[in-house]
Amino acid sequence: MTQPPLRLQPLTRDEHLAFVASRPSASHTQLPSWGDVKPDWTAESLGWFDAEGRLVGAGLVLYRPLPKLKRYLAYLPEGPLLDWHAPDLVERWLAPMLAYLKGKGAFSVKMGPPVVARRWSPDAVKAAIADPAARRLGDAEPTSYEPGAQDIAERLRRSGWRQTEPGGEDGFAAGQPRYVCQVPFAGRSLDDIQHGLNQQWRRNIKKAEKAGVKVVRGGYDDLPVFYDLYAETAERDRFIPRPLPYFQRMWNALTAEHPDRMRLYLAHHDGDTLAAATMLTVGTHVWYSYGASTGRRREVQPNNAMQWRMMTDAHELGAAVYDFRGITDTLEESNHLLGLLRFKVGAGGEAVEYLGEWDFPLNRMLHKALDLYMARR
Repeated sequence: MTQPPLRLQPLTRDEHLAFVASRPSASHTQLPSWGDVKPDWTAESLGWFDAEGRLVGAGLVLYRPLPKLKRYLAYLPEGPLLDWHAPDLVERWLAPMLAYLKGKGAFSVKMGPPVVARRWSPDAVKAAIADPAARRLGDAEPTSYEPGAQDIAERLRRSGWRQTEPGGEDGFAAGQPRYVCQVPFAGRSLDDIQHGLNQQWRRNIKKAEKAGVKVVRGGYDDLPVFYDLYAETAERDRFIPRPLPYFQRMWNALTAEHPDRMRLYLAHHDGDTLAAATMLTVGTHVWYSYGASTGRRREVQPNNAMQWRMMTDAHELGAAVYDFRGITDTLEESNHLLGLLRFKVGAGGEAVEYLGEWDFPLNRMLHKALDLYMARR
């Protein structure tokens, strides 16, 4: 017997947070506080309720207005949190969401199902990098396929959703990484995790220790120090940096929701700060979020020392996974991001591919206009 569609209605922050707390994992971009980090978007927490009135799903929706029109792009980054493997996913879960968002004036909906499709072990990634025939991660044989992921993708396609290529986060080109690097912590001792580091990593951690690198936790007042290193990193690695107020807003919003949601780590050597990074925690999922370092005294290996301290602290917090966030899927030696992939995989991280982001045009004309607008930028 077909069950009726679930009821969708706004949630309070407390209801939303309580639901997230009941789940083993949820992205920090699906927390009510994430809306406070994004002042150019309006945020709303939504809940899915069953016939008995139980809250069975939740999502943070960010609305971005089209210039000069009261029509919105509705975006659920790395969400919503629902039963993605439900056989009636499209009719019972997603149809009510599209109807609700259309009623709110959305011309297009973008979401990022938190569903893993494939995984590559550190050895598989290393072999793929060494293989001249493999130009992208997808060319290499995965270590494992997640059951049901392709079926979910097929159902989304059949019902009118279309997969989008990952983009930046500037303006409308909101996008979360499709490929990430994660170190599995569940059921592993710190010794196990240390044995998972490659030889280079272990050598660099020892080198940093011998050189006297000290890793400390910072606070809100240390964000400008982090920011100076971040701006230097942006120039070196050729990306557009976010402004300092973004990180200050992030700190205030996330730590107000939970005092340990966001941490800042700084690596010092002889009175000089050489590296800094932010770490985010939701339940048993810990993310290395933003990293920054100077080109000075790289030989004392501050980045390895800082990451190892963060991994140690994450393990102490009971993390099931330490997430290095986004990686490139290109294996071309000429790509400057390949070094970052090697660094992350060297820590024992496996490459993980999610289903990626999906669009549903509610108004095809406006959706096409947005596509053209983005292509010209």
